[in-house]
Amino acid sequence: MTQSIVLQVGQCGNQIGCRFWDLALREHASVNKKGIYDEALCSFFRNVDTRAEAGGADAQRGKICSLKARAVMIDMEEGVVNEILQGPLRDLFDSKQLITDVSGSGNNWAVGHKLYGGQYREHIVENLRRTAEQCDCLQCFFVIHSMGGGTGSGLGTFVLNVLEEEFPEVYRFVTSVYPSAEDDVITSPYNSVLAMKELTEHADCVLPIENQSLVDIVNKINQMANTGKLGNVKPNSLVTSSKGGVKENEKPFDAMNNIVANLLLNLTSSARFEGSLNMDLNEISMNLVPFPQLHYLTSSLTPLYTLADVNVPSRRLDQMFSDAFSKDHQLIRADPKHSLYLACALMVRGNVQISDLRRNIERLKPSLQFVSWNQEGWKTGLCSVPPVGHSHSLLALANNTCVKPTFIELRDRFSKLYRKKAHLHHYLQVDGMEQHCFTEAISSLSSLIEEYSQLDASKGIHVLDPPRLNIV
Repeated sequence: MTQSIVLQVGQCGNQIGCRFWDLALREHASVNKKGIYDEALCSFFRNVDTRAEAGGADAQRGKICSLKARAVMIDMEEGVVNEILQGPLRDLFDSKQLITDVSGSGNNWAVGHKLYGGQYREHIVENLRRTAEQCDCLQCFFVIHSMGGGTGSGLGTFVLNVLEEEFPEVYRFVTSVYPSAEDDVITSPYNSVLAMKELTEHADCVLPIENQSLVDIVNKINQMANTGKLGNVKPNSLVTSSKGGVKENEKPFDAMNNIVANLLLNLTSSARFEGSLNMDLNEISMNLVPFPQLHYLTSSLTPLYTLADVNVPSRRLDQMFSDAFSKDHQLIRADPKHSLYLACALMVRGNVQISDLRRNIERLKPSLQFVSWNQEGWKTGLCSVPPVGHSHSLLALANNTCVKPTFIELRDRFSKLYRKKAHLHHYLQVDGMEQHCFTEAISSLSSLIEEYSQLDASKGIHVLDPPRLNIV
């Protein structure tokens, strides 16, 4: 059984990580009724003999073993991490897995990347090595961070570089939360574009998530729930909440963070549970990334809730597959159905047969445009264990040119600031930060956009060889 390590960087990364561990424990508990440490738990948790760590006192009280998350928590402000350590999951994290400071990065990529990166590099490497040594077969690092702030974007991408240097053979999957155009951090376009250069060069796969898409999905579910349009909803089945409904004490971002946590649960389900058609994480990178830099995968989750009647007719199952390609279910504002697919993966969980999977692919295929040199670019996985509260679910991952508008909008927002040299001095006063860092970052983003444009230009044209892109 392979293991993975989760790196939570910055406020957003740690808040999403907290939701991921909470939901993961609920998921394992629903399957593993006796609480036995098994292979499924081993993938993201380790079993610690507390007698060895705390002497005989715990043993006398009967507390012998406890689960510890394979996680590294990093934030240059203590607030969120301290809140987690005072919450119900506090025993899940080893104090040696934490790296915190008090002053924060001031919404400045350069402070996170250049200043704190250099200052904490040895501490980060030591922490990563210790966590990796506790794995028998380390397969993947999952980095969770946001793009708009300073620590998530700056230190998050610094950590990514460290991973490539120290663990070059281990896959690097990054979940990046992109700011909306109405973001209250004025420098978020700078931070995002500077971070994107690092993501393009050092990640194996990036799952871009847009804040605005999460807001839209949460609002849509809440509106339908409040108007009664959802009908009789099955308890615990809303992906926006761990309890199946918005709790009074939930914070505004909890519902949004739960969606991202559910994405990660579905992505890793085959690594944690058995299935008739398991899909390994390395297969995602191998099958969905034909060119090294074009590794940005759009994602969609469905269903967003389950109706109470458990006898699911095939019509509702078919609707689940249709929804996965609808723009309303995408975690970025995009319409993949009207853009060009390089490849697509369908990760299905629960009571679904291979015949259902094949039937829906054949049904949907005529309405989707694939590049001419990869017309059969489908990868499928079937995991037998559904998410808590659902009888079945689907995560669709697409390497699709529909990400281009998001990147163009980001470039435009960057250019508006950069033309006026607004706020530039805050970055340039950081040691090691030069103006060429900005020009290189925007050049990298423009090259990425151009590569997607080349693919879009080939739509409907049958070519014998793939378009010649800049391969590193």
